[in-house]
Amino acid sequence: MTTRVDDDPATAEARALLRGAGRHDVVRGAALCAVSSAATAVGLLLPAVLGRTLDLLLAHGPAARWVWCCVGLVVLLAVLDGCESVLSGTVDARATAWLRRRLAGHVLALGPRATDRFASGDLVARLVGGAAQAGTAPGAFAALLAALAGPVGGVVALGLIDWRTAAVLLAGAPLLALLLRAFARDTSECLADYQRVQGSIAAALAEAVGGSRTIRAAGTEDRETARVLRPLPELSRAGHHMWRVQGRAAAQAVAVAPLLQLGVVAVAGFLLTRHRLSVGEVLAASRYAVLAGGVGVLVGRVAALSRARAAARRLGEVLAEPAPVPGTRRLPPGPGRLQLRGVTVRRGGRTVLDGVDLDVPGGTTLAVVGRSGAGKSLLAALAGRLADPDAGEVLLDGMRLTDLAPEDLRAAVAYAFERPALLGTTIEDTIALGLVSPGSDRVRAAARRARADAFVRRLPQGYATPCAAAPRSGGESQRLGLARAFARGGRLLILDDALSSLDTVTEHQVTEALLGDGGRRTRLLVAHRAATAARADAVAWLDGGRLRAVGPHARLWRDPAYRAVFGVGEEVPR
Repeated sequence: MTTRVDDDPATAEARALLRGAGRHDVVRGAALCAVSSAATAVGLLLPAVLGRTLDLLLAHGPAARWVWCCVGLVVLLAVLDGCESVLSGTVDARATAWLRRRLAGHVLALGPRATDRFASGDLVARLVGGAAQAGTAPGAFAALLAALAGPVGGVVALGLIDWRTAAVLLAGAPLLALLLRAFARDTSECLADYQRVQGSIAAALAEAVGGSRTIRAAGTEDRETARVLRPLPELSRAGHHMWRVQGRAAAQAVAVAPLLQLGVVAVAGFLLTRHRLSVGEVLAASRYAVLAGGVGVLVGRVAALSRARAAARRLGEVLAEPAPVPGTRRLPPGPGRLQLRGVTVRRGGRTVLDGVDLDVPGGTTLAVVGRSGAGKSLLAALAGRLADPDAGEVLLDGMRLTDLAPEDLRAAVAYAFERPALLGTTIEDTIALGLVSPGSDRVRAAARRARADAFVRRLPQGYATPCAAAPRSGGESQRLGLARAFARGGRLLILDDALSSLDTVTEHQVTEALLGDGGRRTRLLVAHRAATAARADAVAWLDGGRLRAVGPHARLWRDPAYRAVFGVGEEVPR
């Protein structure tokens, strides 16, 4: 069955997004429409006043008052144009800010699903350039309404002068309408292609910037530059197509509109010879003919609105991805027992975790091991609901994570990652991220447990050092991430390979601190080192997305396939 465009979720989201952007600042939007309409009304009144003034001057009548009226209308038109520019810029800026907040919030709610579906660079391009383009929609819509009012008012004014002058323009109106409709359709298509290619270039550039050290070390700068810029010919073709569409529309408008205007002037001139019209009325009719046949202005307004709608659809593609639905139930007291029941997760058409059943008693330490791609990090993400399974359920102290209120879930679960994102103004802010009332003592105690206190105190301003001004190694960044997890507390601590960059001595110290909390919390460790797995109470061995075995490290070590996970030549850690 063919899906209509109206049934496309991305298109529906784009329309809802544009409506929301328009309603976000109703007062200024209404003021913009009013000012635009007033400017159009003044522009329609000016030819009639000019015509009347000319007739009085030719008849040597009292025209001073009419001359001043013309001057006043010109000044008023200039003031209204200035107000329209200011209001349009303000409305566009506020709509853009609203769209960026809306999109950023949804991307964060999606979590890992966002980067599974869209490349990071493409998301940034949509959030920055796409939102700015879509944010012009309210102003573009108001401008289009004002531009449409010009031709309609011009035809009405011509009818008031003489119905025959209006009839000339009305005869060509269907053709002009068809030209505008075809232009709007073709413009939307080529703009969508142009923005899509822009997004692919942004995605490739973000990947190259993220891997700049690897590229430099491999000496492949020229190759990566060529890869990033490979879509440029396609971008050029899309851009040329866009200009051809606009050029064709402008050429058609130039071919049709002047003929209609010439027809109006010819009819007005004929009526002048028959003394049906005055010279001033002929002047007014010629000006109204220009306004009524002003397809060029409409082409520009339609192009602006089409650009905004095409950008909004790219935002709608992101918003069409369903975000996890937060629960509402409170988490009862408990020891932090973690259960996975029949958990299956698919990514990109591949089953990453397949029917995993796992029970982690409260207060114990479980190490999750397996080869690369076995699903360790995904299991860690599921344990704290950074991701949801496609089938099965995850429970904490008997409660499904999907039923829990977000504030309860986040207070109960603390995370530390291999490459922690150190957000916050200062080092202390970074460690206290997400805490309502952290307190300096709590922050420093967590840093001491993570063996981060010593190097933080050596920084120029200690814990008050701005993050951006704090030089850090990979291991020091991991220790700050661990300190943040320790400061958070909770009943479940999840370390996703968060010890990988630590030296052996520091890893041992951190592990001892981790295990030395008297069993007050459950610990889930994604481990790549045999020494880390050996210190855990039990090990969950993932193999090809399935749970191959659960048991003490010493017992699993007897299996050659298990030893191969860490390296065949390793001896049993003591």
